[in-house]
Amino acid sequence: MAQKPKRTKSGSAWMHEHVTDPYVKKAQLDSYRSRAAYKLLEIDQRDHLLRPGMTVVDLGAAPGSWCQVAVQKMKQKGRILAIDLLPMAPMPGVESLEGDFTEQAALDWLEEKLQSGRVDLVLSDMAPNISGIMLSDQARHYDLCELALDFAVNWLKPEGTFLVKVFQGVGFEAFRDRMRQAFEQVLIRKPDASRDRSTEVYLLGRRPRSS
Repeated sequence: MAQKPKRTKSGSAWMHEHVTDPYVKKAQLDSYRSRAAYKLLEIDQRDHLLRPGMTVVDLGAAPGSWCQVAVQKMKQKGRILAIDLLPMAPMPGVESLEGDFTEQAALDWLEEKLQSGRVDLVLSDMAPNISGIMLSDQARHYDLCELALDFAVNWLKPEGTFLVKVFQGVGFEAFRDRMRQAFEQVLIRKPDASRDRSTEVYLLGRRPRSS
């Protein structure tokens, strides 16, 4: 009989934190697919990102909690395009692609769907698979952020908005500077649903600067 892999202390601590997390429990009660819904809900309550009739692109969308929030806030009036490497269960009001945003095929899919139409809001909750090598993981994360920023700059309407998850540390200041070059206003948001020990924050860019 094969031995079960031993659970590491760090794995046990994460599981304990997860099952006792009030936002995890609340997400289950509210039928959200993950606790991340409350991050977007809080930012939206403060910054009024979502409204009916918008075109929204959600990068790194799985399992789909941000799409759920968008569908609710937009009252199913508008359009939501979602991409993730992982499969996402279908959702009314959302067109999704299981694909890699770092590859041209994903961008081609978005461009075909948009048909030269502009986007009101680009959301990016993308993060790389973690290797455990902090500098490498941080660099790979900011590569994804740069791709999302490039897409946002090229496709947002003049009054459009870009919300992206970042991690404070190596690369943060340089990316924030790039955001400030790309947008007229850049804000930092740390929603309550982001765990205190996490370096995760969100950068919010408004009104792309004309090139």
